[in-house]
Amino acid sequence: MASRRALQIGGATIAVGGVYYLYSAGGNPQVAEKKLEHDVSAAGARLRGQDLSSKEAQKTGEVLAKEAGATLDRTVDNVRADIRQADKVINSKIHEAGTKVDQLKDEGAKALKDTSKELQQTADNFDKKVNQKTSEAKSGISSWLGFGK
Repeated sequence: MASRRALQIGGATIAVGGVYYLYSAGGNPQVAEKKLEHDVSAAGARLRGQDLSSKEAQKTGEVLAKEAGATLDRTVDNVRADIRQADKVINSKIHEAGTKVDQLKDEGAKALKDTSKELQQTADNFDKKVNQKTSEAKSGISSWLGFGK
């Protein structure tokens, strides 16, 4: 029973340690593995009283390089995603602007057509009035000269 309990505690400790290393590595399992190897070798060296300065420095450098690479990859992916999103927004705005231009063009053409029609109608009314007044004036002059009724 005690050994079963010890296995449960040991298993939970290993799981928590694995999660810790995976989290601290930013979700990259290779970086987590390198960190774990580094920590295990550093703990072993401390227990033995050894100084692993060059090996430790090399492992630390490898860990830091992997971390930097993972961070750089995440940053590049984030920038690419932002660029794709901005591209979608720009294309949407271009489409909206084109639609608005077409709408304004159609409204302008309709207004021009309506104005042209009103101008033509006004000119026709003016011509009718001029012809009517001219006819009245002719009949008035003709009646003065005795040609009309």
